[in-house]
Amino acid sequence: MEGNRIFSNRRIILATHNQGKIKEFQAALGLIGIEGIPVSAVSHAEDPEETGKTFEENAVLKAHYYALACGHPVLADDSGIIADALGNRPGIYSARYSGKHGDDAANNEKLIQELSSVPGDQRTGRYVCAVAVVWPDGRTITASGECPGIIRDIYQGHVGFGYDPLFFLQEYEYTMAELSI
Repeated sequence: MEGNRIFSNRRIILATHNQGKIKEFQAALGLIGIEGIPVSAVSHAEDPEETGKTFEENAVLKAHYYALACGHPVLADDSGIIADALGNRPGIYSARYSGKHGDDAANNEKLIQELSSVPGDQRTGRYVCAVAVVWPDGRTITASGECPGIIRDIYQGHVGFGYDPLFFLQEYEYTMAELSI
């Protein structure tokens, strides 16, 4: 089978330092028998600058950079939240929306403030995630998806990270932070 040949050692490097993402990727990969190893365990290379214009471009950029740096297949993602009422912001800038990369509380507060004049039923948005797997020889596979929901102005739930406590999934009647992996 192609998948077994590609991941013959059943390991892939995870191109992130975000502990929430590492936990989620390891749980998902574990379901198919692949071990996700944080990039910090195999490389001390500095993170590449995310210069892409799309989630997919940034995912490929990170995966390619680390595949060359560590000589192993690498999985990278770029993901974020898009608020329709804000003209698709924060988008690719989700992790650094408040100005400091990875400050979930500040990013959430900025999003709440910017949506404060938008009625609840018009606070539609979506989570977007693009994933890239890149091998040291340059082979690349990408995939992406979106999850629609409502961006609330109150925090609900304690599972997850980022915008999860604000992002309400109408289909399930829970925020992302109230759902298990």
